[in-house]
Amino acid sequence: MAIPDHNIRLNQRDCNIAVVGCGYWGKNLVRNFAALGVLAAVSDTDSKCAARYARECNVKHLNWKEILADNRIEAVSIATPAVSHAELTLQALEHGKHVLIEKPMALDIQQAEMIVELAHMHDRIVMVGHLLQYHPAFLRLHKFMTEGTLGSLRYIYSNRLNFGRFRTEENILWSFAPHDISMILALTASEPRHIDAVGQSYLGPGIADSTITHLSFVSGVQAHIYVSWLHPFKEQKLVVIGEKGMAVFDDTQEWDTKLLLYPHVVEQDAGMPVAQRAKATAIPLQRLEPLREECLHFIKCITEGKTPRTDAAEGLRVLRVLTTAQQKLDRTLDEPAK
Repeated sequence: MAIPDHNIRLNQRDCNIAVVGCGYWGKNLVRNFAALGVLAAVSDTDSKCAARYARECNVKHLNWKEILADNRIEAVSIATPAVSHAELTLQALEHGKHVLIEKPMALDIQQAEMIVELAHMHDRIVMVGHLLQYHPAFLRLHKFMTEGTLGSLRYIYSNRLNFGRFRTEENILWSFAPHDISMILALTASEPRHIDAVGQSYLGPGIADSTITHLSFVSGVQAHIYVSWLHPFKEQKLVVIGEKGMAVFDDTQEWDTKLLLYPHVVEQDAGMPVAQRAKATAIPLQRLEPLREECLHFIKCITEGKTPRTDAAEGLRVLRVLTTAQQKLDRTLDEPAK
């Protein structure tokens, strides 16, 4: 399936990682860690699936208890159903493993706080798979903010829309919105002071198919997140409005136009605001797979003792927003769609 990529030069000691969960998303982690030459084992409740990947990647096929007991395995990458994330992460930490956990890191704040505490207690790295924070377009956009290219931040909106893939174990808020929440918190460098959310469940009772979440920050910045799996076409767009310009990160576009900078400004004419439009500039980007960059970041954090960009504390901040948004959302779901 995947052979070590000898073009990758980590310049670090070896790192042995086991991937737990080889399904819809886990197979991509298997592929990347195998290509990076650090995959030591795979595990899945579907033993035939795990055995196949083990053969293809020439690694061990182990169950969870065997992974925990194997001292040669330094880290685990967990891509199991969300309901098991917290329990598996806590067990891994107790056995001295570093953990890359897919979003959400837990389903309640108390579990997430336990993960943060245990990671600190055992001096282990916990990194949450908020993938888009490792996307070259977002990293460049974040640099625009820190360098002041866009000026003072005014508002942000994100649309993450598609038709399917429908889920029954989690709603659209928990499935799609964590990535956008993570990016918005990074861009604002703060947590919201007020959160509101509305939505509706059309396909099944109690599972929201479409939601809008609104975030207000102490700085005056406003942000909203629209997510839906009942949308006629795919859209993955983050729009950032600043005092000196605007930026659009559209992940459905080709690499040449994924990130556009609009140097629009508003000037005053006799006390009236006047829009001064400017031609959009396409920002050159390195064509790098975000998941590969995420996996490399995890390896570097382990081998160099660095704090991940999306560490457990960052995952907890995202979970706080999700939890409050869900509480607000529950009020709207009490009323059936008309």
